Amino acid sequence: MSGFLGTGWSFPPRFAKSAGAGGVAMVSDELDIEESLRILVGTRRGEREFFPEYGLDLHELVFEPMSTTMRALLEERVKLAILVHEPRIEPFGIRVLSVDPHGGRLDIEIDYQVRATNSRYNLVFPFYASDSNEIARGAGQALAWTSSKA
Repeated sequence: MSGFLGTGWSFPPRFAKSAGAGGVAMVSDELDIEESLRILVGTRRGEREFFPEYGLDLHELVFEPMSTTMRALLEERVKLAILVHEPRIEPFGIRVLSVDPHGGRLDIEIDYQVRATNSRYNLVFPFYASDSNEIARGAGQALAWTSSKA
């Protein structure tokens, strides 16, 4: 049975004449959940006008030093957002890794279980303090997410 975990637009949206629903490519089941998580983590709170509580407010912490306390805060925010906005899964491991602290990059690892099937999955979401357009304009590398000893 296809789509029993849900069906939604692909992300980023893809269009094709052969696709159903007016040319929009659709995704279902586990792929729909994965894309839903990517949208949730990549959306700033308040960004969606009619759903202002959706998303994470990671960007407000961009210039805070990366410490054990900051990692715990970020992990808790991700977990809470998943519990509120993605009821199809249960997160059992969330880690924030500063793989490139001076380059402004964090990896958010989410280990989760799909409630309906008990299948386990892992998603790694790279979070960048700035986009490449700022670097291309000569703004230099972001100084965010600097590491400090915990």
